[in-house]
Amino acid sequence: MKKIKLLLVDDQELIRESLAFVLNTDEDIEVVGLAANGQEAITLCELLSPSIVLMDIQMPVLNGIDATRIVKERWPNIKVMILTTFQEVDYVSEALSIGAEGFLLKAIHPKELISGIKHIHNEGTLVSQSLAKMLLAQINHSKETNEKAYGLTEREVQVLKCLSQGLSNKNISEKLFLSEGTVKNYISSIYHKLDVKNRYEATMKAKGERLI
Repeated sequence: MKKIKLLLVDDQELIRESLAFVLNTDEDIEVVGLAANGQEAITLCELLSPSIVLMDIQMPVLNGIDATRIVKERWPNIKVMILTTFQEVDYVSEALSIGAEGFLLKAIHPKELISGIKHIHNEGTLVSQSLAKMLLAQINHSKETNEKAYGLTEREVQVLKCLSQGLSNKNISEKLFLSEGTVKNYISSIYHKLDVKNRYEATMKAKGERLI
């Protein structure tokens, strides 16, 4: 197996050196470089062409999120695993949305970290279980909050989901066991509450506001 070329990025020297020592004990991993901030990481990506970048978030000069965005734009084949002590779910969402392949907490056991690096190297993606639960909780909370903000009833949300699936009024009536007239009334109410004029606008707004 060809060795995984790893670039470590963290503003704390002790963490960089400790991780490098631990990861270099694995015969499949070679730590090819250490960077103290996002800007150094970009420079080393240019020079070293690592397979994977293990990226911290909170760093001086250039943070890990912005550095990840630049790395993925310039070298889309380089995989980025975010490693941080910060459990804010917003970071998870943003990092994954810009192309990061993994997101783990620094408290992870070294064996699990090595396993995660290998998993990502083999075309996988990885988010720790605790962060995945937090992300799901945030999404559900946001969805419930927005539903209340727009005053949508549970039935209206069901109809809205059907609209997003491209179902006709007849199909919706059959699926939800409603008359077509009732379906039309629900759709009119949805349009009014969301301040939209048609199915397309309703679907786009619903997805943008995480209502469905």
